[in-house]
Amino acid sequence: MPSRYRSALGAASAAILAIAAGAFAPGGPAVAATTPTATAAGLIRVIVEYDDPDAAALAVSRAGGKVGRPLSVVNGFVAEVPSQRLSALKTAPGVRGVTVDGTVSLSAARWRADGDSNSMFSVVRATGALDVWKKLDSTGRNIAGTGVGVALIDSGVSPVTGLNDTTRIINGPDLSFESQASNLRYTDTFGHGTHMAGLIAGRDPLTNLLTVSDPSNFTGMAPNATLLSVKVAAADGATDVSQVIAGIDWVVQHRNDPGLNIKVLNLSFGTDSNQDEKLDPLSHAVESAWKKGITVVVSGGNDGTTRSNLSMPAVNPYVIAVGAADSKGTESRADDVVADFSSRGNATRSVDLTAPGRSIVGLRDPGSYVDVNYPTGLVPGDTTGRYFRGSGSSQAAAITSGAVALLLQQRPSLTPDQVKKLLTSTADVMPKAEKLGSGAGALNIKRAIDAPTPSAAAAAQSWVASTGAGSLEASRGTAHVADPTSGVELTGEKDIMGKAWNGTTWGKAATAGTAWSGGTWNGAAWTGTSMSTGQFPGLPTAKTWSSVTWSGTNWDGRTWSGRTWSGATWDGRTWSGRTWSGNTWSGRTWSGSYWSSSIWQ
Repeated sequence: MPSRYRSALGAASAAILAIAAGAFAPGGPAVAATTPTATAAGLIRVIVEYDDPDAAALAVSRAGGKVGRPLSVVNGFVAEVPSQRLSALKTAPGVRGVTVDGTVSLSAARWRADGDSNSMFSVVRATGALDVWKKLDSTGRNIAGTGVGVALIDSGVSPVTGLNDTTRIINGPDLSFESQASNLRYTDTFGHGTHMAGLIAGRDPLTNLLTVSDPSNFTGMAPNATLLSVKVAAADGATDVSQVIAGIDWVVQHRNDPGLNIKVLNLSFGTDSNQDEKLDPLSHAVESAWKKGITVVVSGGNDGTTRSNLSMPAVNPYVIAVGAADSKGTESRADDVVADFSSRGNATRSVDLTAPGRSIVGLRDPGSYVDVNYPTGLVPGDTTGRYFRGSGSSQAAAITSGAVALLLQQRPSLTPDQVKKLLTSTADVMPKAEKLGSGAGALNIKRAIDAPTPSAAAAAQSWVASTGAGSLEASRGTAHVADPTSGVELTGEKDIMGKAWNGTTWGKAATAGTAWSGGTWNGAAWTGTSMSTGQFPGLPTAKTWSSVTWSGTNWDGRTWSGRTWSGATWDGRTWSGRTWSGNTWSGRTWSGSYWSSSIWQ
């Protein structure tokens, strides 16, 4: 453990561990009071610091408790234990210390969403979504995304308030490395996916969409949409391109499953691949989804002016590539500019439009990697502790995906090409913004809803079709994961299961929408074969795709079985590669851009 944390814990463990759990930001408001947090089952929530993670987890289990999320910044984890066993747990082997977690009240000026131009309370007004919700579709329903499925391929979604509606939030397959840990499966240990999900389809209980005037209520762009979470990333974003491609293929194949109706795919992800987009497998995967009737929204990337290309697969000309706009702290579009971190691309391929992407206030995922390691993302004065602020083309893509869901409820028969045409032809002019990087302008979903439907011929895109026959290794760019035991990176033409990659064979299957056979992809069993309820801890009515125990070996020839799949071992700290766009993660094993958010503050 770093000395700065060890000394701080010795001096004021309760306050510092509250920071570790994400209760407040260092240097922010003073702590007014801390009270123990009890769970519904009568257990006390605690922070367990360990010398030996497995021994500490075993001690919690023997005490009749439950192990929760890892807190890598303090070499610990969250747990729930009976209060009468606290003393015994503190002296158990492998346990360095146990501190009761608490509800921390802060003395500061209260933050209000209606006073923040980057809150979703303000974003839904600036983009016209609030006006759209008051309109009716052809069946007399308010246009809020009802009946439209949005697939989110990301780091999972945690059931925080606003995302705990089991009638709308569904867990698709978990294809991440954490799928093999029952306590981590489906859950967002990173924090990115939860933030995106809230912007797309978050909605607080009992919110009346016709009178959304209470700034204490959180509402995403399409608050009635169905959101399908496909988890591909582990605790610090660790994922391989093969996992992302497998997730896209799964969405395509299951888009018409009962209760899903997947019409939108959000991918806030991109590598620095320079491979021709017609050959790149990741590019071909999103193009295949597009041609199967799914509107694919992709973050343009957060490389600013340092690269002359958008991220892969945003370079694919079919999909909707979104850049991040900076509101300059006002609700007026007149002073909006392209955010400095947002990728500009080049004259051949830049973003199609922009959406709000600077300092966006979304839903916080307490105890997640981002929450623990980037306390500057916490919102000062937020007495609820529910919110987290982030910047990136990720956020811009998520906001746009929600807008697309509104459009597709109004006009379900729109093709992806028509959706793209409507959004780009009705975008607001950004007079202060540079042309390269702003595309057609700023998202205005009200104007798109009010605009006439362009003919299929007028909207049709006729780019040269991709094949996906290129290199999987080239698709990774400089982004690689590594086995946490051996340190061996996954490189070459093989997936995480060590299966050989044949781009020509896979490309044809992806085009046909047949890359999956049951729970098998590229010759290995990755997931289960059915949807059911009762698999998600704490939410017995949540719909969840079944899992499967991985067999065989990974790319390094090491067996999946017999691994220690604890949060302490697989918390992402030992995975190497590239993650969030920008330089936020410099100095760690991850550098550069992968998931397209750059700043948590």
